[in-house]
Amino acid sequence: MNEELRNSIAAYLADRVTTFGFAPVERFDKAPEAHHPEIICNGAKTVVVFAITVPRGVFRSPRYQLHAMHRSYHTIYGRLDDIALDVCNFIEATGDALAVPIPSYAPMVFHGMEPWGLLSLKHAAVNAGLGAFGRNGLVHHPVYGTLLRIGAVVTSADLPGDRIRDDFPCPGKCGVCHSSCPSGAFDDEGTFAKLTCLKHTIKHAIYPITLKDEQGLRNIERVINTAGYNYWLECNKCLGNCPNNRLKTKDAGSAFPDARHVTDT
Repeated sequence: MNEELRNSIAAYLADRVTTFGFAPVERFDKAPEAHHPEIICNGAKTVVVFAITVPRGVFRSPRYQLHAMHRSYHTIYGRLDDIALDVCNFIEATGDALAVPIPSYAPMVFHGMEPWGLLSLKHAAVNAGLGAFGRNGLVHHPVYGTLLRIGAVVTSADLPGDRIRDDFPCPGKCGVCHSSCPSGAFDDEGTFAKLTCLKHTIKHAIYPITLKDEQGLRNIERVINTAGYNYWLECNKCLGNCPNNRLKTKDAGSAFPDARHVTDT
């Protein structure tokens, strides 16, 4: 394994992202075949995962929560994509390894009418030790809760992985994400219906076109991945009400002294 390359990537990421981690591809055995790292990068060995947090103040704005969240999300997406490209080029410049950037949002792959990322960034984050899944199906970081936006790189470089977190992040029997969801995206067993949430939350100006125009329906993937990139957000209830998003970074300092990289090598 290339410890020196890992350390160089970590040093680059430390001043650019909120947190990061490394996941060996063996941890993706349960990934759908079409979204496995080995389908994305020839000879894939490692997924490098990194994230930037949305400021907690966004969800305390008396009037402009959705406006601030919209701009924060799309600013972060572009920054994560830039970082992913830089990491790929750095890896390929240092030796014979290949690297492929994973889009932080678009372009996506559509299976029927359901959008999928090239790689599940949530699962990649858990596999890299950035956090653990909570009851809302989101990744909960021990300091930044569910406020992280995630990016990644798949590489054929064999890099040491980080420890996977084995702690359940949700306090007690908390179910505020379920009870506060206006779209009813959680059923009685707590299963999350992604499309129910998306139809309520994600709004595109192109919807009238794609819903009425047959050609638009046939080319929905291309339409969404271009004209629909900068989508509007209509809801943030599960994020704004989650108690894990109220934890102050300084209060977490005693338990997690390194807020940028809280996983163990």
